[in-house]
Amino acid sequence: MTTTPDRWGTIETRFATFAAWVDDEGRLTRFNLNARQAASVDPTAVRDDDAIADVRRQVEEYCAGERKAFDVERAASGTGFQHAVWEALAAIPFGETRSYGEIAKAVGRPGGARAVGSANANNPLGLIVPCHRVIGADGSLTGYGGGLSLKQALLEHERTAN
Repeated sequence: MTTTPDRWGTIETRFATFAAWVDDEGRLTRFNLNARQAASVDPTAVRDDDAIADVRRQVEEYCAGERKAFDVERAASGTGFQHAVWEALAAIPFGETRSYGEIAKAVGRPGGARAVGSANANNPLGLIVPCHRVIGADGSLTGYGGGLSLKQALLEHERTAN
């Protein structure tokens, strides 16, 4: 069985230029917080900005303060534990944050904050699966694939748009 390569495109926003990839069914497989070198992420993927039109529309609505949750179909690759963590991240309401420990408890792994941190760091759908809403137990901002300044900007956006 031959698989069709993913299609990808970029999304310009006031926060950053993002990149998104969808499969042949239009399901989101990857969302990068920085579009730099996006073409090399998956050399088999085909640049097709029209293919990500729904993702682009939802991201633009989010950035305008008109959308609080994404409803794109997701098809990211990961382990069962990673998927459990990503679903817990997706359940964090717009404008709210959770600690790594709170997410660990939510997925049935109390004391598993480090494992949650690892799954969070490997989230292939940043922003769409809102890993920026996860903070340190002391309320501090911790690592973020798009950089702490982007994390801070997204959290501030949600605080003021809420």
